[in-house]
Amino acid sequence: MFRGIMLRQTDSGVTPALEVLAEEALPAGDVQIAVQYSSLNYKDAMPLTGKAEFVRTFPMIPGLDLAGVVERSTAPELPVGTPVVVTGWGLGASHWGGLAEKARVPADWVVPLPEGLTPLQAMAAGTAGLAAMLCVMALEEGGLRPGDGPVLVTGAGGGVGSLAVAILSKLGHEVVASSQRAETEGYLRSLGARAVIGRIEPVPGHLHMLGEERWAGAVDVVGGPGLAGVMRQMRYGASVAVTGFAGGMEFATSMLPLVGLGVSLRGVNTSRCPQERRLAAWRRLAQDLPREALAAMTQVIPLAQVIPASHEVVGGRVQGRLVVAVTE
Repeated sequence: MFRGIMLRQTDSGVTPALEVLAEEALPAGDVQIAVQYSSLNYKDAMPLTGKAEFVRTFPMIPGLDLAGVVERSTAPELPVGTPVVVTGWGLGASHWGGLAEKARVPADWVVPLPEGLTPLQAMAAGTAGLAAMLCVMALEEGGLRPGDGPVLVTGAGGGVGSLAVAILSKLGHEVVASSQRAETEGYLRSLGARAVIGRIEPVPGHLHMLGEERWAGAVDVVGGPGLAGVMRQMRYGASVAVTGFAGGMEFATSMLPLVGLGVSLRGVNTSRCPQERRLAAWRRLAQDLPREALAAMTQVIPLAQVIPASHEVVGGRVQGRLVVAVTE
C-alpha cells in the first residue's frame, strides 16, 4: 500500500484527495520507483483546483516529475537502488505521476540522477529546471554568448523564470528579469538579475513597427500578446526561446521581427524531449545550476499540503519552486 494524491472525475467535477492505494493499481512499466520528492507545478495545480484540461484520463495521480530510487526493474541499465529522475512523457496527465509514494513507468522515460545533484535538488529544479536549461541551450545554439548584451527573462517570478535567471546569471549573462509582481524585485536580484522591469506589454495597432533593439536573447515563459512585444525589441539575429503560455495561447505579430531582424523563435517542449537531449540538459543542470540560488527559491511541503498549496500556485501567490517531500 502507498499514499498518493488522486484525481477522480465525478458528476460535480474533478475531485482531488489524498488516498491510500494498492500497489497492484499502478500502471504497467518496466521500472518501479520509490518516490522521494516531486514538485508542484502550475500544470499540476490546475487540475487540483478543478481545472483539469491538462488531464487526459481518470482516475489520475498528478505530478509532472519525480525523483527517487528504483525498487523493481526489468531494465538492465536501471538496476534496483539506482537514483533516478522522471519528467514528461504524459506523467501526471495520461500516466500516473509523481505525487505519490510509488510510481511505475517505462524504462526509456527514466534518467539516472546526475552526479552532483541530490533528489531534493533535482526536484527543486524539476520540470521547470529542465525547461529553463533547454531554453538556455536553445539560445546558445542560436549564437548567444556572455557579453553579447542584456538577456530578457519574462515571467521571472515563477519556477521556470526564476531558474532561467539563476542559470543565465551564473553563466555570465546580463539578465533583465520581467515580472508583473513588484514585490519580487529583491528576490530576483538575489538570483542574479541585473535589473527588474514590469511585464512586457504588446503595442496595440503597431504590428508593423519595430521597437528599440534591446535584447541579445530572451526566455519567454508567458507567451500570449506580450510575446509580440518581446519579438519587436530583439537585436538583429537574436533568438527567443519560448516555453510557456500563462499569458495566453495566441499572439499577433508581423513578419518584421523574423525577416527584418532575423529573429529566431525557438519553441521548447519538455514532455517529448528526446532522451539524448534530456540527458544533456540534466548534466548541464548539475553543472550550471547555482546551489545557493536553488535553495533560496525552494520551499518544501509534505504530500498532505499539496491540495491547499495548489490554490496558491494557481492564484500566482507562490514565488520560485514548491518541492513535495512525498514520504513526509
